[in-house]
Amino acid sequence: MMIDRRLKAKVKLALSRQAAVAIIGPRQVGKTTLARAIEDEANGLYLDLEDRRDRDKLADPRLFLERYEERLVILDEIHRAPELFQDLRGIIDRGRRKGRRTGRFLVLGSASIDLLRQSGESLAGRIAYVNMGPLDILEVSAGPDALHTLWVRGGYPDSYLAPDDDTSLAVRKDFIRTYLQRDVGMLGPRLPAETLERLWTMLAHSQGGLLNASRLAAGLGISAQTVTRYVDLLADLLLVRRLTPFRANAGKRLVKSPKVYVRDSGLVHALLGIADYNALAGHPVVGASWEGFAVENLLTAAPDRTMASFYRTAAGAEIDLVLELPGSRGLWAIEIKRGLSPAPGRGFHNARADLEPTRSFVVYSGEDRHPVAEGVEAIGLCEMAAVLMSGIAG
Repeated sequence: MMIDRRLKAKVKLALSRQAAVAIIGPRQVGKTTLARAIEDEANGLYLDLEDRRDRDKLADPRLFLERYEERLVILDEIHRAPELFQDLRGIIDRGRRKGRRTGRFLVLGSASIDLLRQSGESLAGRIAYVNMGPLDILEVSAGPDALHTLWVRGGYPDSYLAPDDDTSLAVRKDFIRTYLQRDVGMLGPRLPAETLERLWTMLAHSQGGLLNASRLAAGLGISAQTVTRYVDLLADLLLVRRLTPFRANAGKRLVKSPKVYVRDSGLVHALLGIADYNALAGHPVVGASWEGFAVENLLTAAPDRTMASFYRTAAGAEIDLVLELPGSRGLWAIEIKRGLSPAPGRGFHNARADLEPTRSFVVYSGEDRHPVAEGVEAIGLCEMAAVLMSGIAG
């Protein structure tokens, strides 16, 4: 499986600064592969808490782990044993008194809601977090073929690297089934897997649309409160993104509902039965799928502490993605276009007049970078992600 050298370096830097580091991300994005690579370099000890034998070793965590206080201990699927967090706190504090302050534990979890809650309560001031998502456009080979493959198949490595589109689709369907039958049921109130799959599929059909829990509930025969609860859970599992509306004091009637995206484009297509680019190109979801794909890749590339939202008024002024960048880089407005004609619409210009962003871009499917209006640049998705990653507007 591919290892992102940028992410590996980020984890190692965090370990050099903090006693514990948590890698947060959904299943099958390569967290274990990354951790095992770090283990090899650091002479670490790896424990898989889904393996009963490894869990049994931690029946008395202090007794076992203090024998390895000079080594990095990797705890995979730690949400299976959340009671460990309190023990880790004591072990870390005792180690600090002996002078061992950093690089003690690397913890991995697919259920980010549990991991964040437990570690936040028990390891405050002792843990750093590193987010790990599916492959993005800066990790795969350059060129339109790689870009389209990533868009169609999504960024989960087993799906992206599959030998053909049919195998890739089967991998993603298995992934969805695993979440429906196992993880979601483990963390949330019981809901029939069939109903939950219909909800997930409805979210895929309305990719990038405003969340309307009442409409979804009516179609599923459940309450709006239950819909909201499960959308929240899918968001906590890093499978769905809720993009909140920008809160502007512009004297306008603003949309208040969040936009909802299934985060991985490959899962969107699997939920809708779209197997390849030919089928996607003629499907009604194609534009919304591209928008979601662009949003995820841009937010993956954006610097830490970036605040993301969208802007929409009742009168039709709209910006697909508003980025409040850290430091002095200001507010960036981004319109997303699928196609080779990156002319911004009237709604984008009206929204720019409302917000007066520092920079404005139209991210489109082409590769050339050029001005399309006063203060607005057209830029390809790959280059826009690279601009955000580098921190230089150009």
